[in-house]
Amino acid sequence: MTEFDGLGYGEHRGERENAAADGGSREEGSGDEGSTELEELEIDLLLEAIYRLRGFDFRSYLRSSLRRRIRHRMNLEGVSTISSLQERILHIDGVMERLLEDFSIKVTEMFRDPPFFLAFRKEIVPLLRMHDRLRIWHAGCATGEEVYSMAILLEEEGLLDRTTIYATDMSRTAIALSKEGRFPLKRMQAYTKNYLQAGGSREFSAYYTTDHAYAHFLPSLKKHMMFAQHNLATDGSFNEFQVILCRNVLIYFTPELQSRVFGILNGSLASGGFLALGSKESIISPQRGDFEELNAEYRIFRKRVMP
Repeated sequence: MTEFDGLGYGEHRGERENAAADGGSREEGSGDEGSTELEELEIDLLLEAIYRLRGFDFRSYLRSSLRRRIRHRMNLEGVSTISSLQERILHIDGVMERLLEDFSIKVTEMFRDPPFFLAFRKEIVPLLRMHDRLRIWHAGCATGEEVYSMAILLEEEGLLDRTTIYATDMSRTAIALSKEGRFPLKRMQAYTKNYLQAGGSREFSAYYTTDHAYAHFLPSLKKHMMFAQHNLATDGSFNEFQVILCRNVLIYFTPELQSRVFGILNGSLASGGFLALGSKESIISPQRGDFEELNAEYRIFRKRVMP
């Protein structure tokens, strides 16, 4: 199903905050306001249909987040029940694809959370210089802004030429946009501010060319990237990495799925490698003992070197 086997997905900032407020611990099947037992059954059947038909497994995602997006799609499709939406998904071309894109809303920005990138530059980059080759996995790359941000950071630190960044997301559309490496020109002013706050040392505009609407990032950055559709909920490990970035993804998973995903991340990370999570995320048992916390504020961990 994939070019190389993990899921990620970018979210609206408001939905991230709602998931964080849930704490990632709401029991599967428990309702929020306005949910009924019948609606929960309909969601079960809908998610099962998606899994059987397309292999995307959302059955262990937090229901509160899924429910909002399902209701959004119902409104756009002009139906009043989830069962009616499922009928359209099964029998009308394109409805399934639209719902899957709803499940993968892509909002991100370059050098998002600049202090994280600054901490990575100051604390992690010096420890990466010992490697002749570097493999970095960005799980949940959305439309790629943070992938290009990391490439720029590594270029300035003299490490990009020895690095391959593997960027994955569950959304085929997001991956296609990531590969293009073009972002709206109107966002460059905000991205430049983020870049400088993240410790950038050059003219940010040196990394892209422009047309009337877009900034096109340089091929010299893109040649160090590999993009692929990949699903953490169903796919497995596909390489060994010195760094894994999986930020603001796990908050949408139930504890059971979080445990499975951490097993994949742990198994994919080289001994002594670095794992970066979102600000509301942490390593859960039984993997906790395999890591030491390097930066509590920005959730950066290092895999212990086993004797």
